[in-house]
Formats: sequence, C-alpha cells, structure tokens
Amino acid sequence: MRSRNVALTAIIAALYAVLVIVFAPISFLLFQVRIADMLIPLSLIYEVPASIGLSLGCLVANSFGGLGWVDVIGGSIANLMAGLIGYIAGRGRGKLGRFFATVLQTAVVSIIVGTYLSFLLGVRLEISITGVLIGSLISINIMGFMLEEAIRRMKS
Repeated sequence: MRSRNVALTAIIAALYAVLVIVFAPISFLLFQVRIADMLIPLSLIYEVPASIGLSLGCLVANSFGGLGWVDVIGGSIANLMAGLIGYIAGRGRGKLGRFFATVLQTAVVSIIVGTYLSFLLGVRLEISITGVLIGSLISINIMGFMLEEAIRRMKS
C-alpha cells in the first residue's frame, strides 16, 4: 500500500470512529441513524483504502459503545462489504449508477446489521432490518451520496 492510501485509510477510520462516538445516542441499537455511515459512499471515490478505513473505524467505535464482540465483528464486516460492493458497483458509472451503488451499500448494511441485532436484541428479523434500513437510507443514501457527489465535483 502506498503511503497515500495508508493515510487515507487512517483518516477515514478515525473520522468514522469519532462520528460514531460523538453521536453515540443515535448510533446504536435497533432504530439508529449512524451519522458516520455517510462516509460509506466515499468508497466509490477512494476505493479499497476507504473500505478498509470504514471497517477499522467501525471496529474501534463498536468496541467503545457497541453490543459486544458480535457487533464489533459484524459491523466491521458489514462496512467492509458495503464499501467494496459500492466501489465495484459504482466504478465507471454515471450519477444514477453511483446512486444505485449506494442503494446496494444500504442493503448490505441493513441485512447484516439487522440480522445480528435481531439475534442480540431478541426482536423479529423484519423489524430489526427495517430499523437499520430507515437510518441507513438517511445516512448512506441521502447524506452520504450528497457528500460523495460534492467531493467528486471538487476533485474534477
């Protein structure tokens, strides 16, 4: 990994962890709007380094305020997968294709996190996935897509 990529990974990881911890009251449990998830669409621009940073940032944040090792590992895997899937799906696409990539990212996070939260909190699966989905639509598809497009415009 080039030093630029290492630095980018570290910056995204730190930003993600800080945002989760600062907004802890709305970052955890069944109905959550994890503000830090607005960073997930950055994987469409910064690719694998961003995906790794999102995963590491989640690992750190969930270690401080999560629901134990299942949340630490599960959330980190969800972010890594969402980042990589978004990067692959959005690569070389126009604005609509990139937005669709963020929809895939929301689906990945909602299904993975919703599934293990259902288990941890003892609620029905569809309720758990819906709770995560609502927050992810706000953080990934609205805030995150706007952030990704703004950064993309600034870079060009």
